[in-house]
Amino acid sequence: MFESLSDKLDSIFKKLKGRGLLKEEDVDVALKEVRLALLEADVNFKVVKDFIQNVRERAVGKEVLESLSPGQQVIKIVHDELCELLGATNQRIQLSPNPPTIIMMVGLQGSGKTTTSSKLARFFKKEGRRPMLVAADLKRPAAIDQLITLGKQIDIPVFYSKEIQDPVVLCESAVRQARLEGRDIVIIDTAGRLHIDEELMNELLSIKTKVNPKEVLLVADAMTGQDAVNMAKSFNEQIGIDGIILTKMDGDARGGAALSIRNVTGRPIKFIGTGEKIDMIEPFYPDRIANRILGMGDVLSLIEQAQKSFDQKEAEKLHKRIMEESFTFEDLRDQLKKLRSMGPLENLISMIPGMGKAVKDIKVEEKEFVKIEAIINSMTKAERNNHNIINGSRRKRIAMGSGTTVTDVNRLIKQYLEMKKMMKMFKGGMGKKGFKLPKFGF
Repeated sequence: MFESLSDKLDSIFKKLKGRGLLKEEDVDVALKEVRLALLEADVNFKVVKDFIQNVRERAVGKEVLESLSPGQQVIKIVHDELCELLGATNQRIQLSPNPPTIIMMVGLQGSGKTTTSSKLARFFKKEGRRPMLVAADLKRPAAIDQLITLGKQIDIPVFYSKEIQDPVVLCESAVRQARLEGRDIVIIDTAGRLHIDEELMNELLSIKTKVNPKEVLLVADAMTGQDAVNMAKSFNEQIGIDGIILTKMDGDARGGAALSIRNVTGRPIKFIGTGEKIDMIEPFYPDRIANRILGMGDVLSLIEQAQKSFDQKEAEKLHKRIMEESFTFEDLRDQLKKLRSMGPLENLISMIPGMGKAVKDIKVEEKEFVKIEAIINSMTKAERNNHNIINGSRRKRIAMGSGTTVTDVNRLIKQYLEMKKMMKMFKGGMGKKGFKLPKFGF
């Protein structure tokens, strides 16, 4: 996400930070490069023009040019303006004081609307809500089947009807049913088209008029760049939207849509889709995204990711085992599973301030985790709990059972022992020299 833009801005700001004093001409040269970087990232031309003007007005003031670290001051101004451009603060979905809260999902076909509806439903369920999904795309039976399948996966009911052919009537029936069942969130997956047309807009307007949703959310594909921005503008002008969910943000290295869409439509980005898995949706925080763009990391998002995967009681149990020096191969396997459930490891590391550039070209292969897990699974319970009994013949058997080599098994045992040693040092304090993390992988 924003990889290309982030790299270019990092290069520009390195030059600024390298100067002791800044002149107005230095700022102008840097901002010309920033302008070009934003345009290459597919940011809307007018948005770029206003952004550069706002940054320049603040950056050529005396408090910046005469400060002890003017380069850092300019970066802070760019950060603040990026936050403002992205929406300043996180905008939550507004819940109705009289349930159910009706959320109407709109967008073009192929933008990820049906999957996003399910992701949003799961998000609300995790918050203790009782959501219901509504399959209102009657023009596309595959969309109904997809929503039903996704609903079963996350154990959330899907309202649909083979008899009702009018989407407006179907949505009204769904809301009545939700009230009867005590559902407090109703998410309506409406029809999409490959393009915006009068028929689609009339249908969506009719649904909006009849069911009076608390929020109309536009689902837009971030990979389509300025097409997504223009489509959002059109939807907002014709039917009115309350917020935007940008999908496929994990695949958009430029990020132009995210940086333009709020400014052009006047409507906030509320969520972003960060992967294909059903749990890969997260609230949109402008300040955190600005941090990522400028290579400052995103510690809060990393903590939230960890909290989703790691249970508090389990964490306390693990801490106790580390303190008692009884951390086993079973514990290692369980922790690796949880780590994998948080998403690609390079994405997690990039959220740590200062680490993004360091791991830019490092790809952590999923198959290496699979190999480690296979080796541990090939051990007996006694071997997993006591590595000291794993002699030469046992190592041969473990390698054969896991489809690996004795060298692979030896390497994992060595890495495990390094980790145990590190934990022991951590327990007793790092000492003067500190310690290094063991490098897992083959």
